[in-house]
Amino acid sequence: MERQIKLIWDFRGFGALQTATHHEIHIKEFIKSNNLEHFHITGVESISDMHATAFWVVPESQIMTYRDILKPHRATVYTEHENK
Repeated sequence: MERQIKLIWDFRGFGALQTATHHEIHIKEFIKSNNLEHFHITGVESISDMHATAFWVVPESQIMTYRDILKPHRATVYTEHENK
């Protein structure tokens, strides 16, 4: 099975969580407008009061395509237990 990669956007400052939450909306709009519903895992994580992230999980074979279009700040291997 192909590895899943978590594309991550970092937001910092007083409104980090709100900004990450708003960014997730744009990620979901991108998914919908490009008929990518099979890549449906998105989310927001609060790291601290001043740091939050938005993320989207894609197959490793698709990283270059979406990295170049959406320009995430970083990426990591996604494991299934993260979503529980």
